Amino acid sequence: MLNNKKIILGITGSIAAYKAAVLLRALIREGAEAQVVMTPAAKEFIAPLTLSTLSRKAVVSEFFAGKDGTWNSHVDLGLWADAMLIAPATASTIGKMANGIADNILITAYLSCKAPVLVAPAMDLDMYAHPATQLNLQRLRSYGNIIIEPAVGELASGLVGKGRMEEPEAILAALKGHFARRSELYGKKILVTAGPTFEKIDPVRFVGNFSSGKMGFAIAEGCAERGAEVTLIAGPVSLRTSHPGIRRINVGSANEMYAAAAEHFPASDAAILCAAVADYRPATIAGEKIKREEQTEMTLHLTANPDIAASLGAMKRNDQVIAGFALETGDGIPRASAKLKRKNLDFIVLNPANESDAGFGVDTNRITIIDSDGNRRDFPLKSKQDAATDIINELISRLP
Repeated sequence: MLNNKKIILGITGSIAAYKAAVLLRALIREGAEAQVVMTPAAKEFIAPLTLSTLSRKAVVSEFFAGKDGTWNSHVDLGLWADAMLIAPATASTIGKMANGIADNILITAYLSCKAPVLVAPAMDLDMYAHPATQLNLQRLRSYGNIIIEPAVGELASGLVGKGRMEEPEAILAALKGHFARRSELYGKKILVTAGPTFEKIDPVRFVGNFSSGKMGFAIAEGCAERGAEVTLIAGPVSLRTSHPGIRRINVGSANEMYAAAAEHFPASDAAILCAAVADYRPATIAGEKIKREEQTEMTLHLTANPDIAASLGAMKRNDQVIAGFALETGDGIPRASAKLKRKNLDFIVLNPANESDAGFGVDTNRITIIDSDGNRRDFPLKSKQDAATDIINELISRLP
């Protein structure tokens, strides 16, 4: 899985840096080509000579290679790599990564890296548990970075708790697992809808909802990371896509989203319909801005929008898979199950609309997956990136 893979191994100033030599040797044994990038503090814990001997490459630790004008290009490093692995990652480095503080070549290489980034934290238990560290880790996850959770064990301080960098064998397994997942959807074409739709009342007003698009974008990025060619049909959101495997189509209204989905679904292997599509739109759209002074009361006559999930479900072939979403308040299981059958979906993702830490506008979600055989799986509260992984795993299990 790692043969011929190009890996940047970032090492920071932690006592756990000694484990980096074992990890580096394992990478080379697996057939990877590794380039070590160290922070200045890391050199206090492990000698660059040891690492350059193991990697058969000069260690990069400074911007300038000498006093003759030569320099180490962080941009070239970022373009070269198939993955970047930072192990150990101190609280300081994690904070700099999360906030873009580019004061050493490791951070500039990270900010320039086009490849996936895996981070193995290492620090004392109180530093790891501190809200600032947890917020920085959450931010890194939101960027798409993969966090290899530290283990519980004896720490350099003599205390026992969570903060000990995972063992090299476990880190290697996580890296191999990442590349294995990246190939699971290779060659598959996945259609994803995300975000809200805005239905115009007049040129400046609309009927809409509070969807941020975060869940759908996490699914699109996750599918692309696992090798898929993704067509993302996005409603009006401010989110950006970063993976080159994503083709983004921006739409505004439900009719526009329906037209794009109907056009691209026949060539797709699967569709994950995550968008919060407005059920209704104004029957007429005023050509000019409605003046409050001229119209002190307003009655909107609404008409139903096309049902994208039902329409795609009706045209679905036996070799295609469709997943839908149900955003419900209260006990949504019966309504989600009915929606699953009515729209000919293979599985449906139920999530709550009335919980402060799930649903619209937040970075976490609590989902239930119900399939066409009536099986149900409840998942705990997770980041939307991790919830996306659960949804993509379900999709993979159903693809021909």
